[in-house]
Amino acid sequence: MKRASFGAVLYVTAAASLFAAVDAARADEESLDERCAALKALSSPAFTVETAERVPASQIAARADGTTVEVPEHCLFRAVIDARPSGIEDLSYGIGFELRLPAEWNGRFLFQGGGGLNGVLNPAVGAIAGFPSALTRGFAVVSSDGGHRGRGITDARFGVDQQARLDFAYQAVERTTRKAKSLIERYYGRKPEYSYFMGCSTGGREAMLAAQRLPLEFDGVVAGNPTFNLTRIVVNQAWNMQVLSRIAPRDAEGRPDLSRAFTDAQLEAVATAVVERCDALDGLRDGIVYDYKACDFHPKSLICGTPGAPAGDRCLTEAQAEALADVFGGARNSRGESLYGTYPYDTGIATPAWRSMHLGSNGRPPADAILGRDTLRYYVLTPPDPEFDQLAFDFDRDLDRTTATAAINDAVGTFHTTFAARGGKMIVYHGLSDQGMSTSALTDWYERLTPRNDSGPHAWARLFLIPGMTHCGGGKATDEFDMLSAIQAWVEDGRAPDRIVASGKAFPGQTRPLCPYPQVARFEGGDPADERSFVCR
Repeated sequence: MKRASFGAVLYVTAAASLFAAVDAARADEESLDERCAALKALSSPAFTVETAERVPASQIAARADGTTVEVPEHCLFRAVIDARPSGIEDLSYGIGFELRLPAEWNGRFLFQGGGGLNGVLNPAVGAIAGFPSALTRGFAVVSSDGGHRGRGITDARFGVDQQARLDFAYQAVERTTRKAKSLIERYYGRKPEYSYFMGCSTGGREAMLAAQRLPLEFDGVVAGNPTFNLTRIVVNQAWNMQVLSRIAPRDAEGRPDLSRAFTDAQLEAVATAVVERCDALDGLRDGIVYDYKACDFHPKSLICGTPGAPAGDRCLTEAQAEALADVFGGARNSRGESLYGTYPYDTGIATPAWRSMHLGSNGRPPADAILGRDTLRYYVLTPPDPEFDQLAFDFDRDLDRTTATAAINDAVGTFHTTFAARGGKMIVYHGLSDQGMSTSALTDWYERLTPRNDSGPHAWARLFLIPGMTHCGGGKATDEFDMLSAIQAWVEDGRAPDRIVASGKAFPGQTRPLCPYPQVARFEGGDPADERSFVCR
């Protein structure tokens, strides 16, 4: 018998290894299918499993606007806790959640916060603008519908039900967290090494609630542009409606047409004047106002006929200037006491987002008049009052009607000794051009956080303010940054975020540092397009 050549042996060995690898991959795939499908057996009268299936590496829609993200191979699991009918058309109750379990798990868990009034189940991918998603990084990710399914994120009708209110306020976060962790342990055979919560808007409020009401559950939370004091936001929306209705031209039926309260040219003139007066306070004229506290702009400087005011149709009437000051000053009662907070003058006033929130256009009412009105009627007022006139809200008398919802909903707690003592870390960020959320309301909350030392709560909690950024992104801003990596580095490696590098489509080719409050970025010389030319001071 002839001895086989070395090359032939090598070939046979390589082929055997290849076939073994193929067989192992096939076995792993079958195992993933089986393990995922096995989760269907968890259905019970109080726990309805809707989906348990393997999803191959692919691109999926991450948001309703059609934005897609690449996802790795994973198990997709959807279920509803305590599903029940509502008796209202297109509305059901029960805590729906989606959990995605990657084939290559990194041992970490992320709760992805919701938005608006929830009521929809967003894909649990942990998307981050300009960066790989949390799911792609190997996180197991969960999302929740907040305890109800309706016609969209502006559908407030769930507020007529006691349990649906409790679920949206906080119980959906609590119950989804514990169920997701239990499923993760069952699926992988071990608990998450680290647990995170990340969200913006309502998701930011939920993230703050997670630290306040579940201090043993999460190692790190990221709260962006949080609606943490939603009841006061809704009161402020009523204030905006009343202020702007006083100056808006009337339509044929005598109703105020808010869309004509200010022209786009006037709003652009305000933004231009803010930049001219305050942009250079940080050492560089670049269209970004970092030192917002030093900015002393007032809209009265744009009143027609005032020296330096713009000419023609870009100047403001005295009534318009007063109304703008009232909107940026926030809701007050008859004694002049603030009921919410103030807004800094910034470039965002000239964006479509600001108009959409406060004025509307092309016959479409502003969000203040739709989302604000219905949230007030169905959810914020107790008991609900579906016929309540937003323009009749009395800022002295009617505030008491909001306190019951505030008690269960608003994430205004400042006592975090347990969360901080076990190593919990928190990052909060907020756009200075947010068209709906007050900056001072958030900084006032941050300045009361405990535990703290002489420099504040910096040892465990940091706040970052982003100039020009509207609600959760957009505007003339560097609005792309990786807060997930920042919170991970702080929690797992002890590297506190002294600055976070940001970029954005509004400033192509440029980077800027985001600085922890109360520091602001100041230009020190060098390349103005490079974040290293700035210091946080």
